[in-house]
Amino acid sequence: MASVLVPLAQGCEELEAVTIIDLLRRAGIEVITAGLDAQPVRASRGTVLIPDTTLDKVTERDFDMIVLPGGLPGADHLDQDARLHVMLKRTAAAGNYVAAICAAPKVLASNGLLNNRKATGFPGVLDKLSVTGLDYREEAVVQDGKIITSRGPGTAMDFALALIENLVGRDKRAQVESALQRPSHHRAG
Repeated sequence: MASVLVPLAQGCEELEAVTIIDLLRRAGIEVITAGLDAQPVRASRGTVLIPDTTLDKVTERDFDMIVLPGGLPGADHLDQDARLHVMLKRTAAAGNYVAAICAAPKVLASNGLLNNRKATGFPGVLDKLSVTGLDYREEAVVQDGKIITSRGPGTAMDFALALIENLVGRDKRAQVESALQRPSHHRAG
């Protein structure tokens, strides 16, 4: 079974976090949510999330994918966490997936993971950073090898479905998407 880490920081965007966690679990993927500390996480709109564990307890574990929800100040808290930087670099170096949505691609950029890559993020977030050779795109979801980025809360479902397709295949993505009853003009072909 594929394993995915979703770090949850205070002030994360709950729509993104919950959509990612929910859809990946619907696909039968093991999702571990980890708080940066042992406290419940108060998301950007006041929703309280209870992580499965703490980042300290999973820092040595290898995951098939690490997915960073965005939101501010959540993405800034992720970006300030040295443990997460080590895990992201190790995961990417092992040839596994790293993914981020909204403001969180800035964390990938801080680690050099967006250098000479196609990527997207919430408008303006990556503009302030000097990312060598960044090919910024405006699509809802942008994939460059094992790096997957997305724009914001409104693209969270497309993002999560793309993550499912990468981890467990197009058929599982189609199965999960069909059960969501999305309008047909949004379905991937």
